[in-house]
Amino acid sequence: MLLCKINKFVILAATAMLAVTADAQSFKLPKAHNAEHQGLIAKQENIGNQISVEETKAFVDNLFKEEEEPELDIYTEGWESKRVNAYVGMDVPDTKVIDVSNFAMPTPGYVTSPYGYRPRFRRVHKGIDLKLQTGDTVRAAFDGRVRLTNFERKGYGYYVIVRHPNGLETVYGHLSKFLVKPDQYVKAGEPIALGGNTGRSFGSHLHFETRYMGYPINPAAIFDFANQTVHTDEFTFDKRTYTQPRNFDPGANQEYAKQYLAANPHKASSSKSKASGKAKTYTVKRGDSLSRIASRNGVTVRQLCKLNGLSTKAKLKPGTKLRLR
Repeated sequence: MLLCKINKFVILAATAMLAVTADAQSFKLPKAHNAEHQGLIAKQENIGNQISVEETKAFVDNLFKEEEEPELDIYTEGWESKRVNAYVGMDVPDTKVIDVSNFAMPTPGYVTSPYGYRPRFRRVHKGIDLKLQTGDTVRAAFDGRVRLTNFERKGYGYYVIVRHPNGLETVYGHLSKFLVKPDQYVKAGEPIALGGNTGRSFGSHLHFETRYMGYPINPAAIFDFANQTVHTDEFTFDKRTYTQPRNFDPGANQEYAKQYLAANPHKASSSKSKASGKAKTYTVKRGDSLSRIASRNGVTVRQLCKLNGLSTKAKLKPGTKLRLR
C-alpha cells in the first residue's frame, strides 16, 4: 500500500515539472518575431531631427577655445633688460627652425668687415659691418617690436635692438639718429634709424647682428648680402654651427661692391675724400700705446713701427710726433 502511494507522488511531481519546462521552452514563430522587429524600426525617429550639426560644431569649437593655452608673449622674457643679451642664464634649445621669409635688407651696402675673431682687436666681431654713409636709412630686417635704443661710447655707439616674432633679435650699431622708440612696433623694411660713425667706429658703417636668445648668429648664415636676399626661407639655428656662414663668397661680395659703388658714385667719392683728409701725423698723449694709436687711426702697429723706426715694444713719450702715412 505504502509503495503505491509513493509511486503516485513521484508521477504527480514529474508531471508538474514537465509542465513548467514546457512553458519555459515555448518559442515565438519566426513570422511573429519579424513583425515585431519591423514595428520597432518603424517607431524610431530620424536621427537628423535629434542632432543639429551646426550646433554641435559650435559647441566643440567653443569648448576647445576655452581649453587651449594662451599664446606665448615673446615680449616678456628679459624685455626690461638694458643688455644686448637679454637671455643670460636661460635655457636655449640646441636647434630651432626660424622662419626668415618675411625679410628686408637693413641697408643695401656691401660687407666691409665679416663676422668672426679679429686678431687686431683680440676679440670676436659678433656681427657684420655693412657699407653706408652717415645719414643713410637703416631699416628693420623683420617685423617686430623695438626692445632698446641706447648709447655705448666704447662699443656700439647709438644702437637699436628689435625683437621679432620669429624668435630672433637684430642689433643695429654706430647710428647717428633714432627714428623709433622702445616698445614701438615696426614692419620689415620700415626705417628705424640713420647710419653713422658713433662709438668704437673708424668710419661710417652699419654694425648688424642677428641673435637667437642671445646667441650671435653669423648674419651671413641667414643673408646672402652679395645678392641682397636670404639663402632660404627657413634658417635652422644650431649651437654647433651658428657662427658659420652659408655660401659666403668674398669674390661675390667684391663684385657686388663694384656694382654698388658704380650705382652710388657719390658714396665712393665721399669715401676717397675722407681718406685723403685723414691726418698724416699724430702727437703722442699720456697713456697712449702703439696698438691704441693704430686702432684709432686705421693703421697697423707694424706700419707705425716701419714709418717711425720703432720696435713693437718701444715706450712712447708724450709730445712725440708719429707718422701715420
